[in-house]
Parts: sequence; C-alpha cells; structure tokens
Amino acid sequence: MITWDQRPAVLAGLIGSGIQASRTPALHEREGAEQGLRLIYRLVDLDTLGLGADALPELLTAAERMGFGGLNITYPCKQAVVPLLHELSADAQALGAVNTVVLREGRRVGHNTDCSGFAEAFRRGLPDVPRARVVQLGAGGAGAAVAHALLGEGVGRLAIVDTELPRAVALAEGLVARFGAGRAAPCLDLAQELAASDGLVNCTPVGMAKLPGTPLPPGLLRAELWVAEIVYFPLETELLRAARMLGCRTMDGGGMAVFQAVGAFRLFTGLEPDAARMLRHFAAMSAAAA
Repeated sequence: MITWDQRPAVLAGLIGSGIQASRTPALHEREGAEQGLRLIYRLVDLDTLGLGADALPELLTAAERMGFGGLNITYPCKQAVVPLLHELSADAQALGAVNTVVLREGRRVGHNTDCSGFAEAFRRGLPDVPRARVVQLGAGGAGAAVAHALLGEGVGRLAIVDTELPRAVALAEGLVARFGAGRAAPCLDLAQELAASDGLVNCTPVGMAKLPGTPLPPGLLRAELWVAEIVYFPLETELLRAARMLGCRTMDGGGMAVFQAVGAFRLFTGLEPDAARMLRHFAAMSAAAA
C-alpha cells in the first residue's frame, strides 16, 4: 500500500488580498487526495503580509525557489501579474488578465480559467434566460473574463460599468475587436441601461464579507431582470437577496468558483478533475458555513 507521504506531491497557492475565507485550498487539496496526490495548497494573503500588488515580482520568485508548481491569482493582481510572465495562453492574451500561473522549468505561463469557469456556471445556472442586452458591473481582471464569457454565450450587447470610465472603455473596445461592432459599450447611464436590459452581472468585489453592501441601488432592480454574481463568500450577497425578494432569477458565484478551480487543477497537475465531486465538496463546505 502506498502511504500518504509516498504519493506524488504538488505545491500550489493563491496570491491575493483578503483571501483567508477562500474555499479554493480545500477544493484543490480534497480533489488531489481523491486522485492520489499530496496536493498542498497555500494562501499568500497580501493583507496579512502587509503587502501590495507591487510585491508580485518577489512573491513569484520566492514561489519558484520553493518549488511551487503553480499559483492562482486573484484581486487585485490579475492584470498586474501579466508583465511578469514569460508566456500567455490564448485566453489570457485576449483577456489581458491571468488567474492561473503554471511554474515549470524556469518559465511562468499565464492562463485564465475564470472565463471558462463563468461560462460553464452560466450554462448550468441560467441556461435559458434572454440575453439580448446585459449590464455588467466591473471591468477589472474578473470582469474582463466574465465579459468575454457572456459574449461567447450569446449576449447580444454588453453595457459595462466601472468606477474608472477609461477601464470600461478599454474593455469594451477589446470586446468589439474580438466579437464585432455593437457587441459592447461603456455604460454612461446605469438606470436607463438597466431599464432596457435582460440581465445584470456583478463583477465587483462589493458584496463580499469584507465589502458588504450592494454595487448599485437596489431600487434599480425589477422582477424581469436575471441577476448573476461572481462573489461567493457569502453565497447570498445583499444584491442577490434583494433580487430574489423581487422574484428575479439569480445565479450565485459558487459555480464560477468551482469551475475555475477545475481548470486550474487540470493545469497544475495534468490530471482530469472530477467536476461533479468538486461541486459536491463546495456545496458541503457552503452548507457547513451557513
């Protein structure tokens, strides 16, 4: 019998800000154990360490020296990490954002599993919703991935809102270049745009346990809208709670969290993860935390 310490080992981690509540380590480590791996997953929390995104160069070097096989990257580093990599996958190149870095043979290769993760969650969670016009809040690294996924899943026109208008403009221009004229535009009047839209997606961190609240006035919601989140801690954000009270169809951020981890596990290990098993594990963790 092979003992635990004789199993093949993989060391991975997550770099980001305020990530102590992340369920990603447990998802990876449990799936690794099920696959016969000693998958050890560590958190590199910038808040805990008193660091900012400018520490990324030394953190990547330290991870390489310590034998990490890969890193997940989250807020606020998904775009800042790009110039520090040797190579980007096609998705990461198109998005200008990276959430997974594979470290191998002295090279850093950036990938984006947020895009495929959200697309799979959307197909399962809101399979038949109207999608002629959709409003997206947030144009950061996660927002770029979700925007590409939405247009790839048939959204006709995406209006993008961001506290930094130039960022919304830049994302819209990139989407038009990839998907065609008229498919995306920065949103200048949120109330007017929402009134004519089918759905709303929140890609801002507002709603997380550490950033409570709603990313827009709840009075702008109406029952005919479907509402999707990428925040998963808590699973029911204030935005989703307000939407459900109105009778909106909703999708929480749990599916994206799991399916981006599915993609990252595949990249880190070269093994095919059991997505259904990872979904069950995530659901069990969420129930235990409720």
